[in-house]
Amino acid sequence: MPEYAWPPAAERRLLGKRIARLDGPGKVTGTVKYTYDLQPEGMLHGRILHCPHAHARVRRLDVSRAEGMAGVRALRVIHPEGSEIRWAMDEVLYLAADSEQIAADALAAVVVEYEVLPHFVDAEDRDGAPETRDDEEEVVGDPAAALAGAAHRHVGEYGLPTVAHNCLEAHGQVCSWEGDELTAWCSTQAVSALPAQFAERLGVPAANVRVRTEVLGGGFGSKFSVDRWGIECAELARAAGRPVKLMLEREPELTIAGDRPSAYARVELAADAEGRLVGWSSESWGSGGLAGSGSPPLPYVFAVPDRRHRHVSVPTHVAGSRAWRAPNHPQACFITLAALEDLAAAAGLDPLELVRRNLHLTGRLERIYRDELEIADRLMGWSRRWRPRPARREVGRWADGPRRRGLGLSVHTWGGRGHRSNCALTLHPDGGVDVRIATQDLGTGTRTAVAIVAAETLGLPLAAVRVHLGDSRFPASGASGGSTTIGGVASSTRRAAQNLLEDLFRRVAPQLEAGADELEARDGRVGVAGDPDRSMPWKRAAALAGPSPLVATGANPGPGELTESGVGGVQMAEVTVDTETGVVRVEKMVAVQDCGLIVDLETAESQVYGGLIMGISTALAEEKVIDPVTGRMLNVDFESYKLAGIADVGELVVHMMTGPGYDDRGAIGLGEPPVISPGAAISNAVANALGVRVPYLPLTPDRVLAALEDAVRAPATAGGSGGSA
Repeated sequence: MPEYAWPPAAERRLLGKRIARLDGPGKVTGTVKYTYDLQPEGMLHGRILHCPHAHARVRRLDVSRAEGMAGVRALRVIHPEGSEIRWAMDEVLYLAADSEQIAADALAAVVVEYEVLPHFVDAEDRDGAPETRDDEEEVVGDPAAALAGAAHRHVGEYGLPTVAHNCLEAHGQVCSWEGDELTAWCSTQAVSALPAQFAERLGVPAANVRVRTEVLGGGFGSKFSVDRWGIECAELARAAGRPVKLMLEREPELTIAGDRPSAYARVELAADAEGRLVGWSSESWGSGGLAGSGSPPLPYVFAVPDRRHRHVSVPTHVAGSRAWRAPNHPQACFITLAALEDLAAAAGLDPLELVRRNLHLTGRLERIYRDELEIADRLMGWSRRWRPRPARREVGRWADGPRRRGLGLSVHTWGGRGHRSNCALTLHPDGGVDVRIATQDLGTGTRTAVAIVAAETLGLPLAAVRVHLGDSRFPASGASGGSTTIGGVASSTRRAAQNLLEDLFRRVAPQLEAGADELEARDGRVGVAGDPDRSMPWKRAAALAGPSPLVATGANPGPGELTESGVGGVQMAEVTVDTETGVVRVEKMVAVQDCGLIVDLETAESQVYGGLIMGISTALAEEKVIDPVTGRMLNVDFESYKLAGIADVGELVVHMMTGPGYDDRGAIGLGEPPVISPGAAISNAVANALGVRVPYLPLTPDRVLAALEDAVRAPATAGGSGGSA
């Protein structure tokens, strides 16, 4: 058995280098097809009738006119008369028709009457909620005593609203039957998991279901399930005997296809005279729909010695939340790091120094954070440029004009250990190599990473390896969630490639008059290590291996430590705030990020850039606005649901941590960590600029101006965070 390990840094030809994505040309030229692009012959168009009410009962439903229309091929009722509907835009029925226009006309012909029932949608107002659910309270030590006796204390309230995933490619699929076998082209993050989900609800064997996802237009944690629309699309196709395409329109996509749950918290924390954290007490609440919400891990990153946390979940009449990059971490990070920044201001400390004095509370990531903070400090010029907040009496009395500048920082962590993954490599007699793995590429460069690992291991140029992904008939691989994909697929591919080499070396060793354990594959040749005269071209070695292809497999987990868990990251933000308009502009962000072994530096940096942009968007603009009277989401398109544009982003500086102590830990996931800190770092920069905390995200002009107005009216207790002691 080979010794499964990553090659030493000095021997890497491709790993860690800056390599462009292999699927880039296909995407920009349109030669690869997203699910949205598919138009199989005879395809029908699926449509959904949605309920407009947040809570209602179906009193009357008449589908006779719709069913009788020419061109309507199938119709399925989900909520018959008497059914209770518990969130706006829930599906009443599905239908499939020859054209989009016929489908729209058929929906208009359906007669439905509702009895509107009381609803509750405002999770921020937990006191007005008809129902709340308490999680178990966690208490470590004696937080009350620690808080009472501390030199510095702060009390604050902070919050984040629900935000949508905003996948450019909405949820949906194209379903086609041949007899009792289903092929579903899905926009999914879970190619290998969906066949069983389809099979269970359709009453067919899982072996009869094939799921394909050649490319994916975004998921961000919202596309793990087959969903009701997937099952109903398959049922419509089965009933009509023709392929059916059903993709969510933008309003239901934003309303019912999942969101990040809200989180609000009241925090009290304290430090000793040297700025070391000694006590923490928090109570949080939020909602992710009728199921409520999970508890954010408070305090975040810092294991304060004496601490208490309690979470209250608030059920609301909205569709349920789903995983949204780094579930619960952005909320916990913002609440914790905002409170720490406010405590630093109350204690008269530079927040960078306060964080450094408490890194001993971060466990095994302490060294990583220290290294990263030093680099971030240099890249931002923090130690040279940071200035304390304006005193509260100075708020609104700016001597140097209305534009204020500030710096803020944050730290974060994530797991990222590789998931279960299987990979198969085929070496053809002509030397060609095919890699098959059922994982999906979310657009993060998974294809390229798999090709890099295979080519690196086999000693081949990147172009010599063909990668096939996104088909449930390939060896199974886990869903792309939790930043587990890169660790899983890189490890299974590495093991499969090493196994292939072992088989190849055994077959060609006699031709080289050497033992199999003496051979190596390098620069497109197979030969005796250290003896270039006893080698042969890769193609000749493949031909000598036999007339049939060689196939080798690899799995993760497996022998050897190829992936690990636990990364740390540091971010700093520089902002300007116009105190007359309330507009916040991000001037610069610095992200210093650890991810273990870097497979492709270009795509790794790209993931961090993407996380920064997504985090800037949620910090400045994003929130789902729900009308408390109707219970409906109001900003249901990209005109009214505000996202950050290129002019909002500013300068982004990314530094990837590599070298001893980092890349020798194996490949660790990177998708989620960079999106955790921006909200906290940007909010802290705004507080540093203004001398007053804007306590709730997003940092919209109205919230900024309201915080300033509160500070001017009541300077003794201003700050929007409950004051400090």
